[in-house]
Order: sequence, then C-alpha cells, then structure tokens
Amino acid sequence: MTKTVSIKRRFAALTLDWGSSYAIAAAIGGGISQSNSRSLTILAIFFIQYWILVSLQGASMGHRFMRLKVVRFSDGGQVTPLQALIRTVLVCLVITAVTFDENGRGIHERLSNTVLIRI
Repeated sequence: MTKTVSIKRRFAALTLDWGSSYAIAAAIGGGISQSNSRSLTILAIFFIQYWILVSLQGASMGHRFMRLKVVRFSDGGQVTPLQALIRTVLVCLVITAVTFDENGRGIHERLSNTVLIRI
C-alpha cells in the first residue's frame, strides 16, 4: 500500500499520546503520583482518547503530530469504530504494539485489518 512507518515515528506518536494522557490525569487528579489508581486513570484516558480519535479522524493526537494516519488495510479507507476498538485494546496490551511482521505491521494492525501510513 505505502512505505511502512518507521518504529521511531510510531514510538514518537505513542509517546505523545501517553504524555497527553499523563497530563490530563495530572490535571484531573491535582498532581503527579505513582499510585496504581493513577496508572489506571492514565490508561483509561489513553484508551478513550485513542479509540475516539482513531474512530472519528483516523489518527490520534500523536499520529497527527507525526503526520500518520490509520486506514483499513484492504482498501485504505476510513477505519470502522470496531476496527479502532480492536486496535486500541491491542495497543494497550503493549506487547502486540511492538511485535512486527516482515511487512512492518504489528499484531494490533493485522488483527484489526488496519495499517499506519504517512500522510
């Protein structure tokens, strides 16, 4: 379909998304702590914003900043909310997001029938 997105660009986008989730959690919670409840709050914020933004716009905040977009692998079209949900759940499991095949697609992309492209 297109040139595969480098691991550096993927990591940068993910770091921006986690950073924004962390900042939102800190603003809501009134500071930074290392508690388990804070970690779950950050994960929940990440999950919600990633799923909604990929569902509606095809890109998270980090994706947009890095000029990336999530599309359907089959035809390059807009991902469905279900595809975005599957992808988001698997990204939150982390290990699936760092395991790639020979075409540069992660498990989260193969199971959701999506691909990350440069725009």
